[in-house]
Amino acid sequence: MTERDVIARAFDARASNYDESAMHRGAAEAVATFVDLTAVSEVLDVATGTGLVLRALRERDQHLRLTGIDLSSGMLAVAKDAVPEAALIEGDAARLPLRDRSVDLVTCVTALHILPDVSAAIAEWRRVLRPGSRVVTATFSMMDGKTSGDDGVIGASRPYPRTHSPFRSVAALSRTAFAHGFSITRHTTWSDESDTVLIAEWAPES
Repeated sequence: MTERDVIARAFDARASNYDESAMHRGAAEAVATFVDLTAVSEVLDVATGTGLVLRALRERDQHLRLTGIDLSSGMLAVAKDAVPEAALIEGDAARLPLRDRSVDLVTCVTALHILPDVSAAIAEWRRVLRPGSRVVTATFSMMDGKTSGDDGVIGASRPYPRTHSPFRSVAALSRTAFAHGFSITRHTTWSDESDTVLIAEWAPES
């Protein structure tokens, strides 16, 4: 079984109650508030899960054309009920089935730390973005009151590796973005009672 299969099965198991998480709902709403929707019509949400980010963006602008991609068929089944107008794709973030320069905004919320091939996924962002378009990510800087790091712990509820340190601070995220041909142009933080999320806008370097 590949790492992608393990991730898909783990999130299939969480699909029925994933939306009960106030943290995930709050982070999605914070991202939708942060996003600059000027001249945006085509949105791609990478690792969309149950479509929380797509739902929050729809609340801001019902004319957006929404696409989400995720490995988990179970999560996408929930998303299809919640966002029936969206194009929802079961697939790999490292191989997006989209045309070059076809997207105005890419979002990736609380997922970078588990993507099996981050470099390939970010390269795909560059490929599908139209000139002048942006990426917005949300990454954990604190979890349960502790700094997020390369814990890499695999357990029963999270049976896959997790790598936080390249994304857990503005400085770290800026280094990661620069290494992949992006710069961080804006950022903010959002927090609930236990987790703090860094929300950042990425612009492709010319």
